[in-house]
Amino acid sequence: MRPSWVEIDLGAIRHNVRSIAEVVSPAAIAAVVKADAYGHGDVPVAEAALEAGATWLAVATVAEGIRLREADLSAPILLLSEPLASDLEEAHRYQLTPTGYTGDFLPALRKIGEGPIAPHVKLDTGMHRVGADHTAALEIARSLNEKSQLGGLWTHFPDAEGNAEFTKQQIDQLARLVEAVRGEGIDPGIVHAANSAGALLYPESRWDMVRIGLAMYGCYPSPECRDVVELRPAMRIVSRVAYVQQLPAGSRPSYGRIRPLEEDGVVATVPIGYADGVTRRLSRVGGSVLIGGKRRPYAGSVTMDQIIIVGSDEVAVGDEVVLLGAQGEETIEADEWAGLLDTVSWEILCGFGPRLPRRYQE
Repeated sequence: MRPSWVEIDLGAIRHNVRSIAEVVSPAAIAAVVKADAYGHGDVPVAEAALEAGATWLAVATVAEGIRLREADLSAPILLLSEPLASDLEEAHRYQLTPTGYTGDFLPALRKIGEGPIAPHVKLDTGMHRVGADHTAALEIARSLNEKSQLGGLWTHFPDAEGNAEFTKQQIDQLARLVEAVRGEGIDPGIVHAANSAGALLYPESRWDMVRIGLAMYGCYPSPECRDVVELRPAMRIVSRVAYVQQLPAGSRPSYGRIRPLEEDGVVATVPIGYADGVTRRLSRVGGSVLIGGKRRPYAGSVTMDQIIIVGSDEVAVGDEVVLLGAQGEETIEADEWAGLLDTVSWEILCGFGPRLPRRYQE
């Protein structure tokens, strides 16, 4: 087996949930475990989050919710998007809480069997991805209330990390819907809007519940969030040196021969590559790894299964290589990769593929 893996610190997950809970209390926490818990493993992370005080789980698809139920998790599970009409019966059978926002939702809901199901209605306040406008959301809430089925009202922030004015406008829009619903004598249920950035930066957005994704995994949505809570990264990407060799100055390792070695020295081959989530561009934009607690640059292009690193006489076969996470006094964060690659840390975390086994630490 290849000596490359993902280490997941479940103690860090618990620490982050508890730390965020202290900030947002008395709001409840929904742990967002969609996309296999951002690559961390949905069931272990969900269990750790619930142990630490989260009371809800949130996923993107019915299949993700079913995986959690089949792992005997009984906490409420929110579907963040409206399920297909053909999937709604399965959602009901597995006691998943659907989100609704289209004209097709109510007719589909009426066709499924009897039993407790209390959908949440999503208001589009400016993300413009999915959600109902104010008038449609109010009408759906009225119709659900007729059968005592309204479970909650919510919205989502597209730019809580960087646009306070727009985020506050979204908060106001949701507040107006809540007021309109209550004005008709309807209990709005659980009201929620805040993602990680919203929960940490906008106290007025916390309402009854916050949905914590990125922060639960130990990454900060924005620099300002570092002043609010202390988080611990939960993911570490690890491999080991598989081969070392001495090469003369001017040698150009790997595909494309993109860069000559500046001096005679050691290069180390590490069995992990872009098929595992180590983006090829890292080798062109200044990426590095940690070996022996020191940063070591890429010697050439990332390949599908291997990377080649500029080493030293101290580097030997079997040495631990950290691509993401801490080693000694040095740390490479997902934010660093995101900055180099002009993307976001969410994408970095989700990118590590199934060829890398997950090793869980308590």
